[in-house]
Amino acid sequence: MASILKVNTLTGASTAGSIAVTGEGNSTTTNLQQGLLKVWHNFDGESTVATRDSFNTSGLTDNGTGDYSLTITNDFANVNYVANCDNESGNGDLARIYGEGSANGRYETGIFRIYVFNVGSSHTGVTDANIVTAMLAGDLA
Repeated sequence: MASILKVNTLTGASTAGSIAVTGEGNSTTTNLQQGLLKVWHNFDGESTVATRDSFNTSGLTDNGTGDYSLTITNDFANVNYVANCDNESGNGDLARIYGEGSANGRYETGIFRIYVFNVGSSHTGVTDANIVTAMLAGDLA
């Protein structure tokens, strides 16, 4: 018999911010909050830069060709989060996330920067891309 659970809020019974979910093999558990993406963003990085859809971001800035900054609405607790990004420019280009305004590229808790590098045959440095996406997972503050 199937069950339907309808709720607006999930809270752990013993620790409010911790809900254990039993894994597929019934022998391990996963922490629900740890497994969720905390930030994601999909935007058009060509011509007029514009957000297509996003979660937990409040701003997108076009800093110049192939250089974008995204502001996180609810900051991370620390800089030990995981970040991944991708792009679709049609040229085999490579997108990378760096810390905002940080010469050493370290992550920051409330903002991050994406650079799209041209790694195709022309190797011209940074380039704009039609579809740029980013996903971040970690502990929110």
